[in-house]
Amino acid sequence: MPKQILVVCVGNICRSPMAEALLGSLLDPAYGVSSAGIGALVGDPAHPMAVQLMQEQGLDISTHRGRQLDESLLQAADIVLPMEQQHARWIEERWPHARGRVFRFGHWDDTDIPDPYKRDEQVFRDVLELITTAAASWKQQLDRL
Repeated sequence: MPKQILVVCVGNICRSPMAEALLGSLLDPAYGVSSAGIGALVGDPAHPMAVQLMQEQGLDISTHRGRQLDESLLQAADIVLPMEQQHARWIEERWPHARGRVFRFGHWDDTDIPDPYKRDEQVFRDVLELITTAAASWKQQLDRL
């Protein structure tokens, strides 16, 4: 059974922190869920709208800080969940040994999750809905293992 899940987006301040919090809240505590970015805003806090939306869900990501995806994070992960197919390709091109462990976060719904960065509140809410659906799908699949 995979235990370490790494969620990946670009800046690691919008999508992946929300997905990390939501997926982590759904899964058995035996799972470790973390996040990183392929072009991370290292050290930056989660976007204020992401923090607000997570607070509305009863989840606190206010202490989150962006971090860059690197070899050590990738090695520690049993499953890597990038937000978009292009992120999956980027990861697999740089770290071919990751193939077979990289699946889009929206894999089960066959969808990319678009970046809400510098967009309005409604876009963030739409993205949160996609993340919520995808997280529930991952929970369902992981519960079968």
